[in-house]
Amino acid sequence: MKVDVRDDILSLKQDYIENLGLIPKQVDRNRTILMIEKILKRLLDILGGFCGFLILIPLTIGVWLANKLSKDNGPIFYAHERIGKDGKVFKMYKYRSMVVGADEKLKKYLEENEEAREEYKKYKKLKNDPRITKIGNILRKTSLDEFPQFINVLKGDMSLVGPRPYLLREKEEINGFFKYITSCKPGITGLWQTRGRSNTTFTDRLTMDMEYYYNHTLKTDIRLLYKTVKNVIKKEGAI
Repeated sequence: MKVDVRDDILSLKQDYIENLGLIPKQVDRNRTILMIEKILKRLLDILGGFCGFLILIPLTIGVWLANKLSKDNGPIFYAHERIGKDGKVFKMYKYRSMVVGADEKLKKYLEENEEAREEYKKYKKLKNDPRITKIGNILRKTSLDEFPQFINVLKGDMSLVGPRPYLLREKEEINGFFKYITSCKPGITGLWQTRGRSNTTFTDRLTMDMEYYYNHTLKTDIRLLYKTVKNVIKKEGAI
C-alpha cells in the first residue's frame, strides 16, 4: 500500500521541522517476502559494490594524476562522518573535491556573507562554493566524487539505494523524522538524488526520504538505480 506523506510534510514551516509523531511504517506484505527482498537487496549491493570498486581502481589513478597536474598535493580521498542506519555514525568516503581545511573555510565564509548564510540554511549547500577545487568541480559535475562510496556499500555501511546519509550537525533539524529515516540503510542514490538534488530545499529532502521510508521495495530500488544511471549519463543533477 503506497502512503502519501507529502501533504503532511509540506505543512511544515520552512525554517523549523516539528516532531509530528508520524505513525510507524505500515506494511501489508508477507514477512517472508520482506525477508527475501532484504536478502536480494544485499546481494544487489554486493554485486554493485564490487563492480564499482573495479572501476574505482583506474579512476583513482586518474584523479591522482589530475591533482598532480593541477598542483594539488592534498589527499585524494576524504572521509566524513555521517549518520547511518539506526543512527550509527560511520565514515563515508569520497574523492576530495574541496580545499584542505574546507570546514573552517566554510565557517568563516558564512560568518562574513549573510546571503550565503541564508542560502546554506535553506539548501545545506552553496551554488558557488568557494571551497571547491578545479578538479573537484569536474568530479562533482560528473558525480565521480561519489565513487569511493562503493567501498561503504561493500562494508555494509551503505546501500546502493536509500536516503542520502545526513551530516551529524543536521540531526536536530531532522527532528521527529530521525528514527524513521535512519531505519533505512543510507544509499549512494535515492529519491532526492533523482529528483533534482541541486534544486531542492532541506525540507524537500526530508519529504522524499519519508516517502522512501513508507514506500520502498526492491522494485523501487531497481527503478531508482536505472534513473540514476540515466541522469548521470545525461548529466542531470548528481548522485
